[in-house]
Amino acid sequence: MSKKNDGSGLNSQLIRRPIQRWAPLFLLPVFAAFCIGFVWPFIQGIYLSFCNFNVPSDATWVGLKNYSKIWTDVGFWNAFKNTAGFAVVTIVLINVISFAIAYALTQKMRGANLFRTVFFMPNLIGGVVLGYIWSMIFDGILRGYATYLTANATYGFWGLVILVCWQQIGYMMIIYIAGLQAVPEDMLEAARIDGATNSQTLFRVIIPNVMPSITTCTFLTLTNGFKLFDQNLALTGGLPSIIENGAKINKTELLALNIYSTYNINKDWHGVAQAKAVIFFLLVAVLAIAQQAATRSKEVQQ
Repeated sequence: MSKKNDGSGLNSQLIRRPIQRWAPLFLLPVFAAFCIGFVWPFIQGIYLSFCNFNVPSDATWVGLKNYSKIWTDVGFWNAFKNTAGFAVVTIVLINVISFAIAYALTQKMRGANLFRTVFFMPNLIGGVVLGYIWSMIFDGILRGYATYLTANATYGFWGLVILVCWQQIGYMMIIYIAGLQAVPEDMLEAARIDGATNSQTLFRVIIPNVMPSITTCTFLTLTNGFKLFDQNLALTGGLPSIIENGAKINKTELLALNIYSTYNINKDWHGVAQAKAVIFFLLVAVLAIAQQAATRSKEVQQ
């Protein structure tokens, strides 16, 4: 006896057919906006990195001249060193502290929702505003030591680290809380039954299950660390400065601020700044892809 057709297959086909027919029409505006707002400026930016220009319409081709200037730019390599060190420090501190806070707030403690809100609030404040606020705080503290933030490169570096950690820990905490709440309860119960200690449960059950959140937070802190600009500009402006081999070096300047400063030297350096931006993009893209591959492989293994 044949099974009676309830019409669900037909209805599904009738629904899909007009969607498939009209989908390109609805996707076209989004695709056009993406091309106009991202793809074309990106291609034009790569082209301008091989040119001298004041505005894009008067660009003149100079080949690899802009890129050759970068290799002898001691300010750029100092900014690269600062950025690499800053990224490593903030990746470790932000992820460790935000995971610890998230772990504590998922232990059924009283007032957990209030603490989550308080820790997340700094992320709602703009980077420039935070920079000026923390600049006044640090200078007020350091005044007792007869110095100020921009007079010492070490103070400036760690002041920037504190500012960024304070701003981003709450955001990463929310991601870790979501990951911790998704850990299967039966696995935790099985660990308790088997006599696992709290540390064994944390490192052998919880952390492996939270690897997707670790991947996301590591990616965000890595890219944010390398792309940081507004906080760097507002807090230290790259100061203090020194003269080394006839070249000015800003001791707390990160890569994004170095590109901005290079562009503002004069119109002859606009192409060099654009070349730095291309190298900057390639650097961040390669590091982000490598980090994603490394941490996602851990997810597969688990």
